[in-house]
Amino acid sequence: MTHTFTCGLDAVLFVMGGKWKPLIVYHLAHRTLRYGELRRSVGKVSDKVLAQQLKDLVADGIVARRDFGQIPPHVEYSLTPFGSSLSQALAQLCAWGTHHSAELEAIAERSASGNKGEQMGHNAGRTPGIVTTTPVRHCP
Repeated sequence: MTHTFTCGLDAVLFVMGGKWKPLIVYHLAHRTLRYGELRRSVGKVSDKVLAQQLKDLVADGIVARRDFGQIPPHVEYSLTPFGSSLSQALAQLCAWGTHHSAELEAIAERSASGNKGEQMGHNAGRTPGIVTTTPVRHCP
């Protein structure tokens, strides 16, 4: 069955949907990383989820996986040319997030207090009270 996308954004979200894949691509845009370095860079992702997200990104041709066949395991991840072109598009989103970090932090605080869903009439699957903010990294 062929997947029909409604627009370019629909196509991107099909491949990059979720919280972790864009962060993985963002960190790999800077340099090749080993698994442990990538896990520390991405943040509070579980090993199971990170491994699955990496497997998906490799299968989709966005990330290249290089296994050195050593014990202990030595595996490196980098972006493919296709992934590098995607990272350039994500850089604009990153710049937007950096530029609007104060507004976005206020939204996160409202969401954490449970007021946003009541005021806006939606809560989009968010769990009230479980939002933490960290300083926004500036994009390269």
